[in-house]
Amino acid sequence: MPIEITKESIDLGLVTTNAEALVKFYRDTLGLAQEGEMQMPGGGHMTRLKCGTTTLKIVVNGKKPKAVAAPGGIRGATGFRYFTISVSNLAVVTQECQTAGYKVPVPPTEIRPGVSISMIEDPDGNWVELLEAS
Repeated sequence: MPIEITKESIDLGLVTTNAEALVKFYRDTLGLAQEGEMQMPGGGHMTRLKCGTTTLKIVVNGKKPKAVAAPGGIRGATGFRYFTISVSNLAVVTQECQTAGYKVPVPPTEIRPGVSISMIEDPDGNWVELLEAS
């Protein structure tokens, strides 16, 4: 039986040991609005940021993780390696991220007629694809 979806988007959880740096990147640099914070069962903490109808959940666990994700973006490993945010100001946001000191592994690039992307690396090494379609 297929699932009965009740929201037009999925929510994403980024587990980190450095919530301050991730919140600074996603909220203060990219401009995602903070929706709230809460303590997690087991001693962790979650900060929720809005990206359209998606909630980006930045989570610090109550215990130190046993492992960290492999670096290297798309080619670094299998599994979830990046997510996409559709924007109308790709060049401006990419430049602001670079000026703020974040790595830009893929500068603004047209990938097909009328569609350009860039890839920004957050402080934990997760890649965020910015996509602009004309």
